[in-house]
Amino acid sequence: MRFVGLDIHWRRTTMCILNAQGKQVKQTTIRGGWEKMLALVADLPKPIAVCYEASCGYGHLHDRLSKLAHRVVVAHPGQLRLIFRAKRKHDRVDAAKLAKLLFLDEVPPVYVPSRQVRSWRQLIEYRRRVIDKRTRSKNGIRTLLRSHGVVGPRGLWTGKGRQWLRQVALPELGGFQRDLLLEELEQFDRQVEGMTRLLNRIGRRHPGVVLVQTIPGVGPRTAETIVAYMDDPSRFRRARQVGAYFGLVPCQDASAAANRLGHITREGPPTARKLLVEATWQGIRQSESIRGYFERIVGGKPERRKIAVVATAHHLLRCMHAMLCTQQAWREAA
Repeated sequence: MRFVGLDIHWRRTTMCILNAQGKQVKQTTIRGGWEKMLALVADLPKPIAVCYEASCGYGHLHDRLSKLAHRVVVAHPGQLRLIFRAKRKHDRVDAAKLAKLLFLDEVPPVYVPSRQVRSWRQLIEYRRRVIDKRTRSKNGIRTLLRSHGVVGPRGLWTGKGRQWLRQVALPELGGFQRDLLLEELEQFDRQVEGMTRLLNRIGRRHPGVVLVQTIPGVGPRTAETIVAYMDDPSRFRRARQVGAYFGLVPCQDASAAANRLGHITREGPPTARKLLVEATWQGIRQSESIRGYFERIVGGKPERRKIAVVATAHHLLRCMHAMLCTQQAWREAA
């Protein structure tokens, strides 16, 4: 078995190879893109194990390298303190460290989902970004009206409101800017509508998305995001790992008898946390058991409401994990 560490960039890759005893036998820099690097890996004596850091396109590389290597490990860049906190950082040094960590079996790995799940996640994130762009267009229209002293009617984004926007009297330059913003808004509306239809079609066919929506307050957008990022619930050996993966556990600094807890880590997908907290507020309004859990943490202190809603979101996330593992629908607790 040979151990290969790859420091991968788009146009240049540094490779370090260790033999079965952990001794470096080769180090080279490959210029010319990924295809040349993959061809060189294919020519190496087998069997080989490959390690590289997760970055843009890591899933595609994992699919390609899995056909060439006996074992492929994708390292978590945020947990490789040996590399990102090193005083001496260089592509050759980084590739050698990756190869040594792979030889010692000490690589902090990341989970690599299937190509279909990766595309699903990308569509969810792209829809969120388009919605953010649409919100900026709406804010631009509001700013334009306010700068000319125009007060818009209620329901500005309805059909009647947009018709009023097209007819409102503005100076020449202001009218031109309004037309551009309205054109952007309509384009984003069409894109969001198309992506929503496709995501709804995927969610209706996915049993996990349907199952998670039995929780009060959880809609299709929250359910599909949680299920897409959780993917295989059995990969979490303990329920507490789910909260850590989604960044809903507090930072901890413990030493001897002192144990300090801070804000949540905010690791993992921010879109999932945002939608989960929004669904939690809806669940507090619609479900007695969720509201009881929330109020028990609040303890009659209004200043603890933010802490309580995050804790309740963490509780719901663990419930989702249990539901996906057991394939049982939500049941209201007494």
